[in-house]
Amino acid sequence: MSEVEFTAINHYKAMWLYALFDLPTETKRQRKAAAQFRKGLLQDGFTMLQFSVYIRHCASRENADVHIKRVRMITPEEGRVAILAVTDRQFDQMVILYGKKEKPAPPAPVQLELF
Repeated sequence: MSEVEFTAINHYKAMWLYALFDLPTETKRQRKAAAQFRKGLLQDGFTMLQFSVYIRHCASRENADVHIKRVRMITPEEGRVAILAVTDRQFDQMVILYGKKEKPAPPAPVQLELF
């Protein structure tokens, strides 16, 4: 395979989706809806970064759009959900602090592309 044929994941094309949400949990119905939403995020490949912040790696903007539509479909009737898309390069600049100790951002997952 020549260099022209091989294309690695571009750090400006690959995206990270952040699902940030505040959902009401005052009633049993609201708690159930919030739990189902979080489970839906996990089933769609999101990982919890913080209690109301989940992240997911996407190989392209088109792939990110698919997951944004899925989040829209599982969003509860009440509450607020925001989705933020950042490039892989921007994600690499994230600083995560655990107490006073700084830890590096989690590495981007290895993506296998089949044609």
